[in-house]
Amino acid sequence: MAQDRIRGHLNALLLATLVDGPAHGYALAQSLRIASDGQLAIPEGSLYPALRRLEDEQLVESQWDTTTNRRRRIYEITARGKETLTEERRQWRQLKTSIDTILGEPT
Repeated sequence: MAQDRIRGHLNALLLATLVDGPAHGYALAQSLRIASDGQLAIPEGSLYPALRRLEDEQLVESQWDTTTNRRRRIYEITARGKETLTEERRQWRQLKTSIDTILGEPT
C-alpha cells in the first residue's frame, strides 16, 4: 500500500499494536506487516520518528533492553496513549463511515 495512504494514521496503528504489549521497533514493524498481509511495510525512516513523537507526547514510554547481546529500545503504551487510541478509533469509524457513504458500492 502506498505510504501516503497511511500518513496520518501511523500513530494510531502503532498505538493499537502496542496495546498487545511492549515491543521494540523492528517487532512493531513486523507486526504491522504481518497483520496487514504485507500491505503495511513501514520504513525505518518513518517508524522511529513516529515512535519518538509518540514518546514526546507521552503516549508511549520506552526503556533500553539489554537482556540480550543486542541493545534495543522497548516501547510501551501509556494510559494517556490508550485514551488517545480510543479517540483515534472513534474518529476512524466516523471517517470510514463517511468515505463508505461517498464511495458506496456500485448498483
